[in-house]
Amino acid sequence: MRKAAALAAAAVVAAAAAIAVRQRLREAKRWARVAAVLSDLQERCAAPAARLLQVSDAMDVEMRAGLASEDGSKLKMLVTYVDSLPSGDEKGLFYALDLGGTNFRVLRVQLGGKEQRVIKQESVGVSIPQHLMSRSSHELFDFIAAALAKFVASEGEDYHLPEGTLRQLGFTFSFPVKQTSISSGTLIKWTKGFAIEEMVGKDIVAELNEAIKRQGLVMKVSTLVNDTVGTLAAGRYVDDDTMIAVILGTGTNAAYTENAHAIPKWHAPLPMSGDMVINMEWGNFKSAHLPLTEFDQALDAESLNPGEQNYEKLTSGMYMGEIVRRILLQMAQEAALFGDNIPPKLETPYILKTFHMLVMHHDVSPDLETVGIKLKEIFQIESTSRKTRKLVVDVCEVISTRGARLAAAGIHGILKKLGRATDSPDKRRTVIAVDGGVYKYYTFFSECMERTLSDMLGEDLAPSVVIKPANDGSGLGAALLAASYSQYLQADEDY
Repeated sequence: MRKAAALAAAAVVAAAAAIAVRQRLREAKRWARVAAVLSDLQERCAAPAARLLQVSDAMDVEMRAGLASEDGSKLKMLVTYVDSLPSGDEKGLFYALDLGGTNFRVLRVQLGGKEQRVIKQESVGVSIPQHLMSRSSHELFDFIAAALAKFVASEGEDYHLPEGTLRQLGFTFSFPVKQTSISSGTLIKWTKGFAIEEMVGKDIVAELNEAIKRQGLVMKVSTLVNDTVGTLAAGRYVDDDTMIAVILGTGTNAAYTENAHAIPKWHAPLPMSGDMVINMEWGNFKSAHLPLTEFDQALDAESLNPGEQNYEKLTSGMYMGEIVRRILLQMAQEAALFGDNIPPKLETPYILKTFHMLVMHHDVSPDLETVGIKLKEIFQIESTSRKTRKLVVDVCEVISTRGARLAAAGIHGILKKLGRATDSPDKRRTVIAVDGGVYKYYTFFSECMERTLSDMLGEDLAPSVVIKPANDGSGLGAALLAASYSQYLQADEDY
């Protein structure tokens, strides 16, 4: 009897041991599959120095093609009509309106010239009601002009407008526009949820000026710019060597100062300054040298603009988090990364924001507790091992590293076009103004980008290229450009 019991117990122990061995083997195979996916991802996302130089060369070539003719390149290389950037001599009271999406900001600034610079600055943000985004242009611009009039009415005694002069407004409009002068441009199409079809093809500055008049406000739009040009202006205001501006946020773009003689498609008289600011619209850059994966190809195919904005889809806040989600989903499907059942939320497109990605990537706690918290909050994954959390961080690092290194290659391409990426006797100082949430808050991304650019330039040239943050460049830059171009028009009775 005892012998039988002992045998039975031994059998149970043996069976348990066999189960444990099978579980360990299964676990080992699971992690081997996960490791294989990660290794393949690292290999396909790799952006070694040689490839980055190819991307830089391609950017240079596309820039030249875009400057040569209107349809010569994926890069629009838009002539902005901004041929004079702020010098620091600007004086007076100026306003800005920054319309970039479902919110807008109005800003006023009192400028005191070289000695005093920005004496005082104030701004207020306003949300646009959902129904106005698809109604009529009159209703939308009347709402904006009313908010502007209210803001002007709160002008305190610290702000001084010379008697008999007209308030000047710089207008940052971050939608696709065909610019026709420094203060006019026709809307190409709405994005970001707006759908006022009657406005397409119309001059948006004219619409805003009419709405301002209906409010009885004595003010006129003197400059129309996009956020990247505003950032360039804000950068130049504080540093005369600022030549390039880059936005790395939800989207990405770059603008720079070009020699007017180097723009073959420019047929108008050359500007007095000899320079012209070019809005590259570089998010649409495309090259065979960009390291794409099946995750990028699927994202592009399922996007609202397949085949467009390839560079933006690799480097911007709109898309990097979504690429990470797609990779984690494949790991869950092929290797049960989060257990036998795939978390339903993991299959929801764009549920993982790049902000979530950077929070997880920046987790330095021993057990990666923040990663576990975020996985639970976003995907409702109740519990994860440290090994799983570390894998998630590794995926974030692969995608952010690729994006940062490609952003550096793009900047290097601009420097190459300007003749500032190769050694020269004078080693001219070049300042790059950078703004946007990805650059500002994703520390790993910004540090990796700056380090990569420095490596590409080499130790002799790198010290002459300086990257400077340009916080709130789009709003302040618009006001500064209004100041640059303003002649303080006399307010007349007809206006």
